[in-house]
Amino acid sequence: MPGQADTGTIETRIYERLSHVIDPELGRSITDLGMVPSIEVRPDPADATRYEVTVHVELTVPGCPLSKTITERINQAVTSYPGLKLEPHIQIGAMSHEKLGKLVTQLKAERRQNPFNKPGTKTRIFAIASGKGGVGKSSVTANLAATFSALGYDTAAIDADIYGFSLPTLFGVHSRPTDLNGMLMPVVAWGVKMISIGMFAGADRAILWRGPRLQRSLEQFLADVWWGSPDVLLLDLAPGTGDMAISVAQALPNAELVVVTTPQPSASDVAVRSGLVALQVPMKVRGVVENMSYYDHKGERLRLFGEGGGQRVSDQLTEALGYDVPLLTKLPLQPEIRETGEAGRPAVLNPDGRLADSPVANAFKALATGLMATF
Repeated sequence: MPGQADTGTIETRIYERLSHVIDPELGRSITDLGMVPSIEVRPDPADATRYEVTVHVELTVPGCPLSKTITERINQAVTSYPGLKLEPHIQIGAMSHEKLGKLVTQLKAERRQNPFNKPGTKTRIFAIASGKGGVGKSSVTANLAATFSALGYDTAAIDADIYGFSLPTLFGVHSRPTDLNGMLMPVVAWGVKMISIGMFAGADRAILWRGPRLQRSLEQFLADVWWGSPDVLLLDLAPGTGDMAISVAQALPNAELVVVTTPQPSASDVAVRSGLVALQVPMKVRGVVENMSYYDHKGERLRLFGEGGGQRVSDQLTEALGYDVPLLTKLPLQPEIRETGEAGRPAVLNPDGRLADSPVANAFKALATGLMATF
């Protein structure tokens, strides 16, 4: 059995085990981030197989909301050490301002501005657009993001509708992003990492921004927020074809546009214009979503807003763009989408965060699966 002389070896091996503990916000090993400055191992004189292990942990910010998660992961890594009985004691502290500054500088250097334009990026980017307001674009974005997360994808969302932001409400977010020396950590809700101007002080007042400032806000959301390497990034665009839609196309040329419409001509005719932006910018239109397609009443599908709008948008964009722009799905009109959304939970999720077994959830699951397929 190892004796006191082996404590150095045990400390080294514990450190190696902690290299597999990932910081939930930064998505990096806590040892790579310099969060474990020291480990102390003390043998139990009465039992050669028992050791007390003190792990000193420096969080990036005092009172980190995810400190409990990090502590649990460290405990698991230590107690599962094979062949020995290790009793962990975790001493929680915070990085010095100087150390945190060096870490943020390093992370920013690795990221090199917009992380989603780097060669070889794995992130699929879907910009959710509409020709006009009131068609449920933000609700589609929120429920689609929640679906991706529930299916196991690392999911991020940017509320790019600066004037009419709504993602914080739809996800029940009331907190602000953590500021790490100028680098923001996205708020996580229902498994989705997100950022919105609505999370900042003063956002309850009218926002009177023009083109250059709108573009700068998007650049900050992309470059000044630590996203890690998400599988999926969704952007909830403002209605129409204004400055933000053009900024997204310029900043994220690999983004795929998803156009949301409702069945009636007054919505679908305008929706076509949001897809035609692809004629002027390097963005591909992935497809069309017809929202509020029908209301299911006692087994009968009532077409409250008419029908055919989604297919009309699909057909017109296919002809104008010269490639297939499919009608991806027809989503039903259901009161619970509004009710649960206003209560801060995407309708596709159960209260425990798992994907619900409902027509709405199944429709979004099929939509998410179809979007991630190769095309």
